[in-house]
Amino acid sequence: MAEDLKINDQLVVPDSELRERFSRSSGPGGQGVNTTDSRVELSFDVERSHSLSDDLRQRLLERLAHRLSGGVLTVAASEHRAQLSNREAARDRLAALLREALAPPPPPRRPTKMSKGAKQRRLQSKKHRSAIKQLRRGAHD
Repeated sequence: MAEDLKINDQLVVPDSELRERFSRSSGPGGQGVNTTDSRVELSFDVERSHSLSDDLRQRLLERLAHRLSGGVLTVAASEHRAQLSNREAARDRLAALLREALAPPPPPRRPTKMSKGAKQRRLQSKKHRSAIKQLRRGAHD
């Protein structure tokens, strides 16, 4: 399964920069769960990657700072019984994480004012609600 990981049209991470580690998985698998290494940890060294330009690397390091450990992004997959399925799941998860982190930031929000009519309707509904509660109280002497 040694193939490059396509993130988007501009970025492809070569397989040589990805590191896979296998271990025993908990969960479904019957008797085989104790003997097969179906859990997959896929690691990508963002800090030392040659496939990333400097600005892309900087953006990834900033946006994924909470997920990085020593500049390395690690994703684990153990939801399937088969190792091959977990490898595919880990690759898909890593690609989605990188794709999301590389996306340009959303445009800044432009603050808007409430219209006069919206303000009046809001205040009128508050007054109406207050009057209803006032009537519920009754007269206490």
